[in-house]
Order: sequence, then C-alpha cells, then structure tokens
Amino acid sequence: MMIQIQPDDILRGPFWPEKIRVISVKSIGESGIKIEAVGIETRAFYNPILSQEDIKTVEITEEKPFQFSGDGECIFLYLESHRIRNAFQFDPLYAVNISQIDPLPHQIEAVYHYIMPNPRIRFLLADDPGAGKTIMAGLLLKELKYRGLVDRTLIVMPGHLKDQWLREMKEKFQENFIVVDRDVMSAAWGQNVFTDRNQIIISMDFARQDDVMFALKDSGWDLCIVDEAHKMSAYKYGEKASKTQRYNLGELLSPLTTHQLSAFPHCNTPSRRPGKLPSAARPLGAGLLC
Repeated sequence: MMIQIQPDDILRGPFWPEKIRVISVKSIGESGIKIEAVGIETRAFYNPILSQEDIKTVEITEEKPFQFSGDGECIFLYLESHRIRNAFQFDPLYAVNISQIDPLPHQIEAVYHYIMPNPRIRFLLADDPGAGKTIMAGLLLKELKYRGLVDRTLIVMPGHLKDQWLREMKEKFQENFIVVDRDVMSAAWGQNVFTDRNQIIISMDFARQDDVMFALKDSGWDLCIVDEAHKMSAYKYGEKASKTQRYNLGELLSPLTTHQLSAFPHCNTPSRRPGKLPSAARPLGAGLLC
C-alpha cells in the first residue's frame, strides 16, 4: 500500500542521515514526488525527488511528545555540565570568576594577552618576587582545563615550595594535587605513580634522581609548570658545556609535555641583573625550554 506523505509528517528512510520533517510535497510527472524537508536534529535542508519505488522504502514515524517524568536533579546536572563546558566562550575571564582570587592587572594581562593566545604554550614567565606567578600559573591551568585541553598536570619546583603550591592550588583554584616523594613512590611499589595520577607536585631535586627520571620517561603530561626554573640552567665554559642533573630533568620533561610554563623570579636591580656570573661562564638556559 502506497503511503500518503503530507506536510508536517516525520519521515525516516535511506535517503537521509536523520529523521526529517516535511515542509511541502509536490508531484513530479506521473509517478514521482519532490519533498522539501528539514532534519530533526541538524536542521539541514533536504529536497529529494522520489519515485514510487523509493516511496515504498520510506516510513512515516510519530513524533513523541515531551515527557517530564525524568529525574530533575540529573537533568539539572546535565545542563549545568554543558553550561560549564562552554562558559569560557562567553566569559573572557572565566577562570578569574570561578577562583578564590583577586587578580592584579599585570596577572590578567600576562595570562590572557600573552600566554593564552598561543596554540601550543612554551612560555617563560619572568617577574619580580611576590608578583603572583603562582596565581598566573593557576589561572592558566583552570582556563586550559575548562577548554578540555589539559587533564594531566605536573608541577616541578624546589622542595621548600611544595606545601605552598599544594595549598594555593587547593584553596584558590579548587585543584587537588598529590605531592610525590620517596614515601609515595615506595608505597606504590610495582606501579608507576606518574602514570596513575593526573595532578602531581614534585621537588626538582627529588625528580632529578635516576630512578625517578626513569619512571618519568613512561609518563606524558598536558601541562608542565616549573617554578624557579633558573635552577635548571647549564653553563658553558669556553667550548665545554656543563649540564646539571636538574638541566637533564628539564630535557627529559620537555618532549613529554604538550604545554609548558616556566617561571623564575626576576628583579631589575643592579645586584640582580644578568652578568654577575664568572666571566668565563655563560648560561645556556633551562633544560625545559630546549
């Protein structure tokens, strides 16, 4: 039996990748019809010409009315997840507004005007001590996470700063990190803690040990943040280059990370200006930047 297609019918057939809603139907010749319709999901426009044989493969379906019997809390969480996932497209300072901080103008300028526009971040952040490099690193982390670009983050710094980074990431940005030290690695015997955990804080002096670097080789990171990166420097004496273990750590981490942020304190006073090294020694830079 030949079906009768009418405007507002919903059709399903092999001629469209989705269900369509009929706008109009016109006869073509003696045995064909031209259908103008739009997709139910994509709102794409379709205008096929169908023969009588084609019409036999088309099915008219019923449009199911909306049901309001679902779990309201689940629906709210579903909608909220989509709102959060796309909020950065409408709020240019999204990470600022969801974090427990009062950023200074130079921090916003550094993160949003200089660091974020780079498709692949390889950035050296040099600023005066106390200028809030931790805040800038946290803002960068939050922005990249909400864009779906960062899931695994490694933060490397001198040992005396571990608790400070752990506390500030938790209190100001609601980011939970684990400090990996010898006790943690020993407790995870037979496992690689660097592949099992997604957010890790580690001391550079602990990370530069041979067994720790061997474990790090098997890991990969979306974002690596190095504080006090000047401690990873190497020096060249004439034609001879001297690389420290910290520098080797930076060289190891560089290819393992997609985005990298290196920070070191810079002070533009005569006593802190570059050039205070011995005349025969010239810095080669941090290994992470190679």
